[in-house]
Amino acid sequence: METTELIEIIARGEDSRFQFKTSDVHPESLAQEMIAFSNTDGGMILIGITPDNEVEGLTNTIINEKKLDNLISNVAHNNIKPPITVETENVLHPDGIVIVIKVYKGIYKPYMDKSGNIYIRKGADKRKVNSPDELLRMFQSSNRMHGDEQTANGLTLADIDLPFFKAFFQKEYGENLDEQDNPIQVIFENMNLAQSSHLNIAGALLFAKQPNFRLPTFIVKAVAYPGTDIDEDTYVDSRDITGKISDVFQQVISFLTINSKREQAEQTVNSTSEPAIPKIVFEELVANALIHRDYFISAPVRIFIFSNRIEIISPGHLPNNLTVQNIKSGNSNIRNPILASFATKLLPYRGLGNGVRRALKAYPTIEFNDDRDNNLFKVIIKM
Repeated sequence: METTELIEIIARGEDSRFQFKTSDVHPESLAQEMIAFSNTDGGMILIGITPDNEVEGLTNTIINEKKLDNLISNVAHNNIKPPITVETENVLHPDGIVIVIKVYKGIYKPYMDKSGNIYIRKGADKRKVNSPDELLRMFQSSNRMHGDEQTANGLTLADIDLPFFKAFFQKEYGENLDEQDNPIQVIFENMNLAQSSHLNIAGALLFAKQPNFRLPTFIVKAVAYPGTDIDEDTYVDSRDITGKISDVFQQVISFLTINSKREQAEQTVNSTSEPAIPKIVFEELVANALIHRDYFISAPVRIFIFSNRIEIISPGHLPNNLTVQNIKSGNSNIRNPILASFATKLLPYRGLGNGVRRALKAYPTIEFNDDRDNNLFKVIIKM
């Protein structure tokens, strides 16, 4: 870091990326700051600055005597679980030396102190994480836990739609389920769809007869309105769409097809009109909404049809650092790997990250809104 950059940072004061500490910083306090940066987006800790944003005037002698370098290294490796790696730099300021600690965004979140406390950055401060949902999302963001792996709230092997699963097994593997040496519990465990006799979210949504009995929020709520805004009293069609994910997919496509605009195109007046929006657009976007939504959030996928647009709203913003531009370019980050692996066998879903590109190619007037403040992702299809 150059001296001019250091002076500018100190002048601006602390924010979400920079934290100031005096040279007598306590190991526990330093560990908490490192943890907060690691659990968020990374940042820098500047040692040698007073609460009034004045440089203390450290010298190499003082730094060596206080053994700050050893302190920093010991804190990163011994006071944080799992240990982290940081970079330090002694930057010359007109009033003395400032030690700059660079902390990277962690890939093994959540990081915690010796007591098991977890911290994140919130603006210029840190705060302790107490919410179980927030903790689960941290595990999810580091790919240490996925929403579709959660136990499905009491659904067991007895809830499987056995004829449906037998047909799937025969088609996919070319073998009769009844002729297998392993019992169905072992088969479901080997397919990552259950633990013991309990289905996980993926197993329930893929193969349970009525998963909504135990997972009532993992459904699709669809409403068609006659105008351009939500009307509590007047609507054209309204449905709560439930069942296995393959059935939900087909019912949602049907709802969209029936209630969206149609056009005559170049056909005669005696011909049947065609949907204004190609079917592949609905297929790609609905599949994405069902497969890639955040199953740590207890909320339905919502679909609103207005006279001038269709909105598909999924719980959970784009995972990790994925952006709207990324997904338009064909990049992907699989949030629910078990669901995604089976979706290619049960839905018109390819799982290659190109669904958004195919939808845009077929119908370019689609907008995407990654709403991180409200933790949702919205697709707007203009009509």
